[in-house]
Amino acid sequence: MQITTIQSKDNVKIKTLRGLIEQASLRKKQQQSVIEGAHLLETYLANDLQPQAVFTTETGLAHPENQRALQETTASIYVLPEQLFQSISQLGQSSAIMAIINLPAKKLEWDRQQDTLVLDAIQDAGNVGTLLRSAAAVGIRQILCTQGTANIWSPKVLRASMGAVFSLNIFENIDEQQILDGFDIPIFATSVTDAKSLYKTDLRQACVWILGNEGQGVKPSLLAQSQAITIPQPGGQESLNVAVAGSICLFEMMRQRLV
Repeated sequence: MQITTIQSKDNVKIKTLRGLIEQASLRKKQQQSVIEGAHLLETYLANDLQPQAVFTTETGLAHPENQRALQETTASIYVLPEQLFQSISQLGQSSAIMAIINLPAKKLEWDRQQDTLVLDAIQDAGNVGTLLRSAAAVGIRQILCTQGTANIWSPKVLRASMGAVFSLNIFENIDEQQILDGFDIPIFATSVTDAKSLYKTDLRQACVWILGNEGQGVKPSLLAQSQAITIPQPGGQESLNVAVAGSICLFEMMRQRLV
């Protein structure tokens, strides 16, 4: 492996690394992002992907968890002073490893008959990442995101997804009519009013799930042409966090199919 030491915060590679973490515009322009942590890098490598560059410290270079990932990468490795690495890191105390990755090529068409999760203007990176993890866990591989959804390839979403994003087919900035016209299977949308109980709904066939914005819910245009589903809450809470509600729906779907 090729190992190079970088000392200066003004080094062009350091400026690029920092910019990709902080600037969505640079990620879009360069079609790259940053992953941080040994687990995320190992997951990336396990999907037969290779980073463009790996950054660590002398301590990180010797960390057993990092060494497993470093043995699998063909990318150049850059060793930074501890203080410089920590000034860039978003994880604080960790095993000190991050990598620049290329974003996957954009896909033009999705499968009209495949289980699909639609994220409708969900803004919180943690919620988006959690829903991607839940989708991957139950076997959903196709994800559509409307405008206003947190950028899937931001470091925060990548971290929250725990690497699930690398095994998914993701379509971003999709408008409502494309979704409504784009499937030959039932479309369900979560709602708290005029909706059928999740537990009285047959979910054994392929379907589409639409989960909406944290404050406003699913857009009315989407909800009007979907089958509204609600999760019974005898405890009296007004609504659930979207990541919790979505995960409940997805795992109920899986439960029905495994019976």
